[in-house]
Amino acid sequence: MDLRSYYRNIRDIEASIEDEFPIVKSLNLELGGQTGRLTEVMRLVAAQMIADGLAELASAAETRKKRASVETARKAEEERRQAARIQFTILSEADLQTVQRSARGSNKD
Repeated sequence: MDLRSYYRNIRDIEASIEDEFPIVKSLNLELGGQTGRLTEVMRLVAAQMIADGLAELASAAETRKKRASVETARKAEEERRQAARIQFTILSEADLQTVQRSARGSNKD
């Protein structure tokens, strides 16, 4: 194997990839693995995987679908974390009395 041409090929592939973090789709390999798995990787890693025949760039539709699912998962996790967050307030004695007075005043209605 000519290492110069191998690394030149990787650089050429890397230069042709527009996204900073492209989505690659795994290929069918004799060693196993899951064919068609979409993964977001750095541009250099994507170029190496493509040059080694391990993956190919995902189509625009596959990329949109993957990014949408990641965004949905991110939002769900953020909501879960917000729900788990415990909020409390420490009131001074004077603040507590003020709150109690205003509560009593609003109950008279």
